[in-house]
Amino acid sequence: DVQLQASGGGLVQAGGSLRLSCAASGFTFDDYAIGWFRQAPGKEREAIICIGSNDLAVWYGGSVKGRSTISRDNVKNMVYLQITSLKPEDTAIYYCARTLIRSRWCRGPREFGSWGQGTQVTVSS
Repeated sequence: DVQLQASGGGLVQAGGSLRLSCAASGFTFDDYAIGWFRQAPGKEREAIICIGSNDLAVWYGGSVKGRSTISRDNVKNMVYLQITSLKPEDTAIYYCARTLIRSRWCRGPREFGSWGQGTQVTVSS
């Protein structure tokens, strides 16, 4: 079965940092681009960033741009999202997902699926 499991969230003070991890299994990892998304309480899911299997990243929005970096390890089937200078408005459940079709390149933010359980990030002021 295809699985993507986000982890690494937690409670952090504003100004702190976190490294989120996405563990993938059940498919040929380097055949797919992987994206990070988040959903804050009462809000729609927001696309953050994607990384292709060629390590090229595509930003979908500016909410954490400039404060975060994405990377992937095609040997360990992992994708990481490091976020620094965290703000209370970064509080959300963070999810990772793969492209709906086999694609080594990032695609549009609505072209992702296989959502796994997210990881809660709570930033206190």
